[in-house]
Amino acid sequence: PTLCAIKKGIDIALANKETLVTAGELVMKEAEKYNVNILPVDSEHSAIFQCLNGENKKNIEKIILTASGGPFRGKKKGELVNITKNEALKHPNWSMGRKISIDSSTLMNKGLEVIEARWLFGVEQENIDVVVHPQSIIHSMVQYTDSSIIVQLGCPD
Repeated sequence: PTLCAIKKGIDIALANKETLVTAGELVMKEAEKYNVNILPVDSEHSAIFQCLNGENKKNIEKIILTASGGPFRGKKKGELVNITKNEALKHPNWSMGRKISIDSSTLMNKGLEVIEARWLFGVEQENIDVVVHPQSIIHSMVQYTDSSIIVQLGCPD
């Protein structure tokens, strides 16, 4: 559906990671070809989009995504051996569905977000960092080549 909409010249409000994780290069090339905007809905990527408003993407030094650290933040390796599914489902900041809760608790979700950001903003993976921010107030940051950093803040809901 995304590629069909792009080929019709319809701007996309992207509300999933999977489209760009699985076909990011193709989707972004088609969007450029048909002069279509891809507008991120997910909080981290929407935050980056907002930080880029009026800025030249060529001046991006790096993108910084944040992660709460999930239910296992601060645990030692040995403490992770016998974790249960129910423990993994208990996110400290949000109530989410089962799959996203498991993906978040294992940081798999953050890995997918790195891939999504790489395609969405045209930044190589080595220029995308992830930092643990348990309060979840900083959604994302963009550091520019002049060392300035623009941050998007919001209270977790």
